[in-house]
Amino acid sequence: MSLPIKNHRASGRVTLSDVARAAGVSPSTVSRALRGERAVDPALIERVVAVSDKLGYVPDPAARALASQRSNHVAILIPLLSNTLFVDLLDAAQKTLRAAGYQTLMGVTHYDSSEEEQLLREQLLHRPAGLLITGLDQNLATQKLMARSQVPCVHLMDLPATADSKTPYCVGFRQIEAGASLTKMLLQQGRRRIAFAAAQLDPRVMQRLYGWRSALQEANLYDPTTEWLNPAASSLALGGIMFEQIMQQRPAVDAIFFCNDDLAQGALLAALRLGIAVPRQVAIAGFNDLTGSDQMLPPLTTVRTPRARIGESAAHMLLTLMRGETPEKPLVDLGFEIIQRQSS
Repeated sequence: MSLPIKNHRASGRVTLSDVARAAGVSPSTVSRALRGERAVDPALIERVVAVSDKLGYVPDPAARALASQRSNHVAILIPLLSNTLFVDLLDAAQKTLRAAGYQTLMGVTHYDSSEEEQLLREQLLHRPAGLLITGLDQNLATQKLMARSQVPCVHLMDLPATADSKTPYCVGFRQIEAGASLTKMLLQQGRRRIAFAAAQLDPRVMQRLYGWRSALQEANLYDPTTEWLNPAASSLALGGIMFEQIMQQRPAVDAIFFCNDDLAQGALLAALRLGIAVPRQVAIAGFNDLTGSDQMLPPLTTVRTPRARIGESAAHMLLTLMRGETPEKPLVDLGFEIIQRQSS
């Protein structure tokens, strides 16, 4: 008759060592097996999981972090979950990290620098193995927290204007260039009164605005009265409202560049409702190539952004840093693609 496993914790909780003794392997092997690491033999994983289930073992992340000075989770800070852009990015990053044995702890900042700072403070208490954070516009307190923690970090979506020895690790694309490229395409189509309509007004939106503005200034066609900026959250409803306002107050406008596809989709719906011909009377373009843009009437011209590739590439870069290695490049530019459809 087998003897029961002795539990040496005063709490009566089954420990990693208990599982290791019962399975006849080392505690480190149990830890790797329960994380599902690919280097561990599948049969051994199955045996360890079976023993773990039989004993009722529940991993203790806090104890693991205390022992290793790092947990097996990665902190991810993104602005919103209501935007498909960040959902796609998060999904790709999480899949990549999970395959390497890491869990993700997500925080949503709502484009609020103070909220981002507080979320980071809370997540650093868990001693994350790494950090993925959106943008390069963190406030000073957040920057100091990141520097003091010495947690490997990769920034998402934004890229600095230039690279030097102080360049943070980044994966993204150049928002200014994307905004300018879409504007130049509209100019090449013969559009001369191109408005820019934006909501949310986060740093990436403002970079697109700068790209639009630069392209029009280069063509001697910039008119500040065609900037339509609203700090409210981006939505289809707001896009429809902005479209109506622009057409009523700036009827000479022959194209509108919306900073995000949901605004542009709302504008297309408003144009149908108002009987305004797109693109004959006014061209409409968006940004990000969100779900449904190719199904609009007419299909929406937009900028396709590589958000899933950004999430995957950033996760791979972070894994390199967490191994104590130096990535081949500190800055990865994944580019963008102009998708011309029938709305322009």
